[in-house]
Amino acid sequence: MKEYNPNDAIEFIFKTAPEYAKAKGELAQLETFKHSLKAIKMAQADGASIAAKEMEAYRSPEYQELCKAIGQATEIAEKLKWQLTAAQMRFQAWQTESANNRFIEKATQ
Repeated sequence: MKEYNPNDAIEFIFKTAPEYAKAKGELAQLETFKHSLKAIKMAQADGASIAAKEMEAYRSPEYQELCKAIGQATEIAEKLKWQLTAAQMRFQAWQTESANNRFIEKATQ
């Protein structure tokens, strides 16, 4: 394994964590607004039944745009999550390699 500086992983996690938190917050906000938008669109719909109003709400351009935004926010949050996970794994691999190297050093002395 090549020489690796564990501080790189720690620095990446430190710098990326706020961005990940922001992405997760935006995703949660969009998910919550989805219910409000559905209710607003159902109230504006002309249909007589609840099912007809719900169908109108779901097919509204605003609702469809919100669903796209949720998809994009999910993509950003997941990308950041896995980048953070990879950085944690790099640090853990470095820890294991360092422990193994110490063990080999002790065993060969």
